[in-house]
Amino acid sequence: MHHTLEAESTYGWCASSAGTTFVILSRSMEKKEQSDLRIVSLAPSATSILCTLGAKKTLVGVTKWCADVAPVNDLPKLGDCWHMESVDEILRLKPTLVIGSVPYKQETVAKLLKYPLNFLAMNPRTLADIENDIRLLGGITGQVQEANRVVRAMRAGFRNIAKWSKRKRQKFRVYCEAWPNPRISSPPWVAELVSLCGCEMVLPAGERVSDAQVVAAKPDTIVLAWAATGDKADPKKTYEVAAWQDVPAIRERRVYVIRDDLLNTPGPPLVRGATMLWKALHSNSAESENAEAQRFGEK
Repeated sequence: MHHTLEAESTYGWCASSAGTTFVILSRSMEKKEQSDLRIVSLAPSATSILCTLGAKKTLVGVTKWCADVAPVNDLPKLGDCWHMESVDEILRLKPTLVIGSVPYKQETVAKLLKYPLNFLAMNPRTLADIENDIRLLGGITGQVQEANRVVRAMRAGFRNIAKWSKRKRQKFRVYCEAWPNPRISSPPWVAELVSLCGCEMVLPAGERVSDAQVVAAKPDTIVLAWAATGDKADPKKTYEVAAWQDVPAIRERRVYVIRDDLLNTPGPPLVRGATMLWKALHSNSAESENAEAQRFGEK
């Protein structure tokens, strides 16, 4: 068996080591042919990558969140790495591989590891890590060439956004938020996307942050992409934070919402997410009759 992620990693991006992967593989997995693969994906990012690679046929079960990023409504819906009432629903599908991701809840993953399951948990932190995960899943499913094509396509999309950004003179100071309570900033790959958009993430990425830190950073734009909320993050709550009333983004009514799956799914959806981020950062809030309702990436 192969372990490359410390078991103490319990919650959140900030608790995990950068760019590591936690793998438990048995010899039976190493001998599996691609045609025999039966993958249960508990990670929307993995589901998105597999479907983009043309490997949907290897999937036998996914989480309810996966349908937000991939065409998997026809597959059985299971728990995820945070909430799982029973492992039986997974065992019934007879998977040859279960894929999860960080962040995860240690108690939930412990339930899985009681059984002789092949388990892989991906933990990308950067765009380079995400490319590695795409190639990893391409190798597992026999889609190596397609994986390389997907990586090239994503890079091309990001290059286009960088070109758009060069035409803009203003460089905004940005705070992207993945969760409001406790307050957690968006993961490091989002900070890279902010940079591609010609702006600067002014708080540490993928960490708990305090109201005081946001005040000190003085962002002139705030982007909300609250995990597992779609586009339902509430700017009103942000505008009402008492300590933030002198923060430029609050004064100038520059708080925007982006569908969380477009920024929080480390895979192909990030290209669209980066496009929505560029539109948000370079939009003119004064043109909107209701800046608080400006949302990007709505379905």
